[in-house]
Amino acid sequence: MIIIDVAPLGNISLPEDEIELTAIRAQGAGGQNVNKVSSAIHLRFDIDASSLPSIVKQRLLKLNDRRISNEGLIIIKAQQFRTQEKNREDALERLQEMIKAAAVIQKVRRPTKPSRNAKKKRLDSKTRRAKTKSLRGKVSDSS
Repeated sequence: MIIIDVAPLGNISLPEDEIELTAIRAQGAGGQNVNKVSSAIHLRFDIDASSLPSIVKQRLLKLNDRRISNEGLIIIKAQQFRTQEKNREDALERLQEMIKAAAVIQKVRRPTKPSRNAKKKRLDSKTRRAKTKSLRGKVSDSS
């Protein structure tokens, strides 16, 4: 059982049988064990078949993320570390972060306007600056 702490919804628990973990051989340069050891982890998580709350499922499916397939599968490939255990932890952490990001409710932005006093101050400072600059002009001899 994997427990994810999401601030607005409380704790979300995922049974481990909903997450499919497969060990595969990592890509790239490796060394002596590159063709023998399956150290990378392929994580597959079906959003629709999961026990997540429906609002989190909808938000996950709406995410514009290349790790989510058209069928609603989250596919995460973890091959950063040398050991299978660390890659497994990394894949599960990345899945948790994805679910947390989808569960967070964005605040509604309310556009604000500057106050009347702020507008007046701004215009006064512009007028003062203009006067200062106009006094820098050529001095005319009017006598």
